[in-house]
Amino acid sequence: MATTRKAAAPAAKAAPAAKKTTAAKAAPAAKTTRTTKTAATKAVAAEPTVELDLSDVDHRVGKPIGGGQLWDPCSTSDIRRWVMAMDYPNPLHWDQEFARESRYGGLVAPQSIAVGLDYGHGAAPACVGHIPNSHLIFGGEEWWFYGAPVRPGDTLFQDRRFHDYKVADTKFAGPTMFSRGDTTHRNQNGVLVARERSTAIRYLAEEAAKRGMYDNSVGELKRWTAEELAEVDALRTEWLHSNRLGVSPHFDEVKVGDKLPRRVIGPHSIASFTTEYRAFLFNIWGTFRWTAPEGIKDPWVYQDPGWTEGFGFDEEGAKIDPRLRDGLYVGPSRGHIDNEKAGEVGMARAYGYGATMGAWCTDFLAYWAGNDGMVRHTKADFRLPAFEGDVTYFDAEIIGKEAQSVWGVPLVQVELRLTDQNGGTLVKCVAEVELPF
Repeated sequence: MATTRKAAAPAAKAAPAAKKTTAAKAAPAAKTTRTTKTAATKAVAAEPTVELDLSDVDHRVGKPIGGGQLWDPCSTSDIRRWVMAMDYPNPLHWDQEFARESRYGGLVAPQSIAVGLDYGHGAAPACVGHIPNSHLIFGGEEWWFYGAPVRPGDTLFQDRRFHDYKVADTKFAGPTMFSRGDTTHRNQNGVLVARERSTAIRYLAEEAAKRGMYDNSVGELKRWTAEELAEVDALRTEWLHSNRLGVSPHFDEVKVGDKLPRRVIGPHSIASFTTEYRAFLFNIWGTFRWTAPEGIKDPWVYQDPGWTEGFGFDEEGAKIDPRLRDGLYVGPSRGHIDNEKAGEVGMARAYGYGATMGAWCTDFLAYWAGNDGMVRHTKADFRLPAFEGDVTYFDAEIIGKEAQSVWGVPLVQVELRLTDQNGGTLVKCVAEVELPF
């Protein structure tokens, strides 16, 4: 049975209310086993109960938190590095000559870059409180975009708040926390750019490793044939040409049931995961400072959330050797590129990032919407990681149209699903996309 802890009186409503989802189904309650000894039947003592220590969590619910703030404005190189890492070759974001001829008059960042200009992959407000011997994976993201593009020279500032959490029993790790946090992104002029509600899945790493759920379900690393890779590359190229010029479909031209051009990314590899990680600017040495919310007693800023042994930062040592809080060499993200470390936190092998999957969704939809359209809202539930050796397919369909929306613009509703080569669902996403009349 799940237990939920919500804020009694939120300080600010960062985003419309969202239904909570879980990335793994609750496991059946453990049964008490019995054994027969001689003629009598005696109950065998149950195994010790595994529990999350939430003593440092409850008093932080509903409160603003601090976190990292980037020192420097976004540059053209930051934008190019981002789209390269996301495998998003929209020339509007990397080709200076192409961008100059667009309505933007120069390079502009994709909408997805907001998470890349944040600290902690956007999950900071959902990873609040010390839970001993725990780890974290991403459970989902919800985004609202307000029409202000990020250009070279812009700086995004974040306001963050720990929204709520619930605990459920899962096949993956037993007692598992699903916590949600809100981030508001404004630029240096105070203009609202985007809001995010992130869902983090926090669990006991040792319990997840013992259960080995993904070991039993993911299978061996796929060995792709030359013919299979050629098919993947052909589909990738076809998608790149589907709207390279950024021509927006008009609202009246599309109808419910229309399919969006199919996309593929992969095969995923240690190289691609590393490239993705390095595009998040807070991972570069010395790029951010710590900030704390005013008027909050004992605010959560950068305290240890309780990483399991071998996955924490060395904050003091990093003042001399910044690699000691790098994240990949040392830190909680090292399992993404290290099969042995991945196993220690319950993963079958090296795996991708939840924040990347969220960005993939936004980029895919924005590419179809073209330069006169934009993504207004996405709600993505993460079901499986993108594992090393797999590919990710994008399939989407228009499921609704709204000429007069609450945004004051015409919207189409799109259902998007990301799957691997075996048909396993990585992401289920529902989005609202603005199109011109």
